[in-house]
Amino acid sequence: MRIRLDPWPVDIEGGQLGLQRFEGDLIDIETPRWAAVAAKPVPERLHTVHVVDGKRRMESRVFIEDEAGEAGMGGFGAYVVGAVRMCPHGSRPAELTDVRARRLLAHAPGLRVDPYRLSPRDPHTGTLQYTPIVTESADPLAPLHKLQQVMLAEEQNLSHGLASQVPFSEEDDREALTSLTIQDGTLRSKNLGGAVVGCVKTMQTQYLPADRASLLSELRPGERTPILHMKYANSPYTRFIWYVRLCEAAFYQHPMSGVMRLEMYAPDDSDFLPPIVREVANVSGHLLCRLASRAHKDPRAPQNLIPTAALESAMTRAMGSADLVTRRLRAHIARELGVVA
Repeated sequence: MRIRLDPWPVDIEGGQLGLQRFEGDLIDIETPRWAAVAAKPVPERLHTVHVVDGKRRMESRVFIEDEAGEAGMGGFGAYVVGAVRMCPHGSRPAELTDVRARRLLAHAPGLRVDPYRLSPRDPHTGTLQYTPIVTESADPLAPLHKLQQVMLAEEQNLSHGLASQVPFSEEDDREALTSLTIQDGTLRSKNLGGAVVGCVKTMQTQYLPADRASLLSELRPGERTPILHMKYANSPYTRFIWYVRLCEAAFYQHPMSGVMRLEMYAPDDSDFLPPIVREVANVSGHLLCRLASRAHKDPRAPQNLIPTAALESAMTRAMGSADLVTRRLRAHIARELGVVA
């Protein structure tokens, strides 16, 4: 028996590695030869890289009674979507952009709910505006699911709006890659046409069969696997996926430590690999090795990229203190009810 450690802290649910079985199809799209592919330098025409992420927070569950006498459950929630803009060649400093908190009052169907505005006693603390939005059901978890859904939709819109368009044609249009978006986490929903690559930090599902998974432990930093065309069972969405190694695994860690799965949107036609996707895959190793975090600074290193960690901190600040928001909600309700808080 041989035991090795998962590199992530035990208080992070699930850890970095899992062995769930993949239900779906994988097709060789780049090459039938299953071997490591070396990284290539970032081309000069790629002048901007954005790292995009989102963060959400439920602030309070609520019981709502509308003016018509109908009652139901809901929740106050906040979310932030933002980006870090940087030059992949290091010619200018990175900067935060589009980081702004938005607030929702998600509520069960059938209720008439007005926007909820919390005016502060101290004008320097700002106004909290909660926009009503209907959930899909009256389930107690529906407000949280709606908040997550809205956040992911805005995250996708931001990602694609910042990136070059991917030409899904037979023409070799490599000149199109001038702006790339790295989106934290797996890609969801439909393709909006942008050069967006999803970076999945954990490996909870084993997509590769056993005879191919061994290549992941053999990759050297910057190297990647060939690109595969992937489709989940019973899902309308298809993806291009490949794996990149960001750093060597320590002797006491599992052999796939330091490996990240990347994915891009794919057309249903499994016979065509857009040249721009191959170009993104080729530069991904060089780019991500430069952005990878270090274990002494980040417990989720190296997969939690340095720009992502900075963005997470900025998004947390943008939502404000959860305790202060809760106190303001209670004080506002107390004033409405004429209660001395």
